[in-house]
Amino acid sequence: MEQLLQQIAAYKQEIESLANNGADSLEAYRIKFLGTKGIVKNLFTEMKNVPADQKKEFGQVLNEFKQLAERKYESWKERLESTADRQTTAIDLSLPGDPLTLGTRHPINLFLNQVISIFNRLGFSVAEGPEIEDDWHNFTALNIAENHPARDMQDTFYIQQNPDWVLRTHTSNTQIRAMERSQLPIRIVCPGRVYRNEAISARSHCFFHQIEGLYIDENVSFADLKQTLYFFVQEMYGKDIKIRFRPSYFPFTEPSAEMDIQCLICHGEGCAVCKRTGWLEILGCGMVHPKVLDNCKIDPNKYTGFAFGMGIERPAMLKYGINDIRLFSENDVRFLRQFTSAT
Repeated sequence: MEQLLQQIAAYKQEIESLANNGADSLEAYRIKFLGTKGIVKNLFTEMKNVPADQKKEFGQVLNEFKQLAERKYESWKERLESTADRQTTAIDLSLPGDPLTLGTRHPINLFLNQVISIFNRLGFSVAEGPEIEDDWHNFTALNIAENHPARDMQDTFYIQQNPDWVLRTHTSNTQIRAMERSQLPIRIVCPGRVYRNEAISARSHCFFHQIEGLYIDENVSFADLKQTLYFFVQEMYGKDIKIRFRPSYFPFTEPSAEMDIQCLICHGEGCAVCKRTGWLEILGCGMVHPKVLDNCKIDPNKYTGFAFGMGIERPAMLKYGINDIRLFSENDVRFLRQFTSAT
């Protein structure tokens, strides 16, 4: 009994000496003295060891100690709450709020929107198609033979459950779907993401973006194609940019060509980017192959058309001075913040 009374007296002195600190200290105090395994609870369990004739006296001392511990807790808690209330009422609501970080458009979208805007001024509307496509719309309707290298597993992602379906390798599938509807004339651009089974490096990726254009009507000529592309390049890169066309081959156009622009890095002098030629290829183009028109039930004797297609990443890299294509898909906030002013 004497030992228990000495312990209680020591605990009272400890409680009286405690400073009213923060909420963490209050919680520590509650656990130590008033918790389910705290000091007060443990002292009450000692009642069974007190002689019967002294239980009343010990019970009074113990209740007095419990009330002291509870009063300390309640006063401490009230002080913290009143301090929090004073801090809340002391806020000056007329002060400006914290600045919010300005969001940005992705550089791919910035460049793509600019391309679309230029072709919109020429009367082209935007068409979109599925990214998972069947063999007909992705290959066969475009006059791509079954043994063509573009069908090889090294270039194309095939769907395992159904090899007749692929992740589209170009946005030309959207052109085929537009031609199948036969709502002539057709004047569309087809932006979107495409997939090819290529090694990922600073200059290539297994997915990237393209925009393709299609114009079908009566009496469309290669001259119309050239003037359309001249207008686009001059609007995008400036009136003084030099342009050249080179003969090429694509199974879905005949004749076919590739269009180069003067290197924007060395201005035609020759550098590592243009492989010392002074020229950079930016797109492929040509007159729509008559067989493609026939596959889409469009009379090739009455209608002609041209098509063109360009990747988005590499021209965007040139425009913004980016040296690694992987930056576009890594979601590095430090990289993306640089385009805030461009939005």
